[in-house]
Formats: sequence, C-alpha cells, structure tokens
Amino acid sequence: MYDFTYQKPASLADAASILSGDADAKALAGGMTYIPVLKQRLAKPSAIVDLSGLGLSGITVAGGTVTIGAMTTHGTVANSAEVKAAIPALAALAGGIGDEAVRHRGTIGGSLANNDPAACYPSAVLALGATITTNKRAIAADDYFQGMFTTALEEGEIITSVSFPVPERAAYEKFRNPASRYAIVGVFVAKFATGARVAVTGASQSGVFRHAGMEAALSANFSPDATAGVTTEADNMNGDIHASAEYRAHLVGVVTKRAVAKA
Repeated sequence: MYDFTYQKPASLADAASILSGDADAKALAGGMTYIPVLKQRLAKPSAIVDLSGLGLSGITVAGGTVTIGAMTTHGTVANSAEVKAAIPALAALAGGIGDEAVRHRGTIGGSLANNDPAACYPSAVLALGATITTNKRAIAADDYFQGMFTTALEEGEIITSVSFPVPERAAYEKFRNPASRYAIVGVFVAKFATGARVAVTGASQSGVFRHAGMEAALSANFSPDATAGVTTEADNMNGDIHASAEYRAHLVGVVTKRAVAKA
C-alpha cells in the first residue's frame, strides 16, 4: 500500500466534511473491494475515512417497506428473520454473495457505492425500485445507477440507508463464476400490483440495467413461459474468458426464466 492517513469519525457530519474537503480522501465501508485495490497499489488516497463508527447498520420493516442501514453486512441481511419474512429473495441474494468471510465484512452501502457491474445488490435495488438515502438526499434506483462503477453520488455524499418496497413476489437467480461467485449473469425479478420489474447484472458493459422486454412480457403474464419469445441483443454485452457477449445475451433469457419460476 501507499501511505495514507486513517480517520474514523464519530459522526456523519464529520465524515462528510473530511470527504468533501479532500478530493483524494476515500470512504471505507466493509473494504472487500477497496482493501485489495490498496494492497495492489492501484489507488493512492490521501486519507481513508472509516465509516464503521457512524451507527449506520440495522434493519427495520414498517409500512410495506424494508429499510437497511448502509453499513449492514450481507450476512446480517441473509440471516434476518424480518427480511426473510418480507422479501425472502433479498435475503437469499445476500446469502449468495462471495463466501462467509466476505458476507461478514461486506456491506450493502459499500456494494452500491462501488457499483461493480457484476455485483448482486444493484439488481435487487433496481428491480424492487428501492430508494437510496444519503446524508444529502433520497435517490430513486432508476436515477442512481449511471453505468459501470458510476453512480449519482456526489463528492462527500455518503449512503446512509436503502429502502425496499415489499413486492407481491420476487426472486433472484444468478449464473455465477465458480471462483469469485460474482454474477456472470444475475437477474432479479419482482412483481408488483403495477406490473413487473426485471433487473440484470453481470451482463452489460453499462452495468446493471432494467430489461424492458422482459418487464412487458411478465407484466402481461408473470410466468416462465412468458419470457420465451423475448430476446436480448448481444451488442452491449460483456465478453471475456468466462462468457462471450453472445452467451451472456442467451443466459439473460435462461436466468430470467429460472428466476420467474423460483418466484
């Protein structure tokens, strides 16, 4: 690692002030992504601002909404009786992230702030139409994700919680890399009274995205067979040693069908 100053503020205001006042200072949540980056000397921050002392963890369910604090770990979400009762698909998704060590350190806020194009949480946030609350404002999921590793967050803006509307039905399915357990293609489907929402992660060069064709088909008939005639263009799909762009496009249909069957 390069040398940096370590700071652990006791208040959200202090953390935001440090980050706003120094463009080279970086926030640290669980560190599952950023610590390896630091170890490989791929980043040279002036300061690391540890968010673990801000009291941003916890889960509440009220009024048809599940609210999860930004520093809540994947393991806590996966094992939460409240989440399992309200949105079991969200608990199942969290339980499939990485391995046990990652799930006990990684946080929902850290995942969303990083917005890795193969991360699982962005698909749940987008498909469920969640709201990301920060120290400055509330951001709708449709406005939050802006491309690979890119979000609507501004300098000094810190995620404090994420609020998920409870759907009628939902499920997450992923075709995963057997080593990293990241999604080669992951699909979260959710059925609401107003229609279906479908979000795909791991597949696109633009990061997580809503699949309009799948949503239209499933809003008319929420069944696995409804997805049979819906195709996905390969033009903007990722292609790498794990899966070609064409294969990922094909997998979107396969994984969506499995997710709907699970829901």
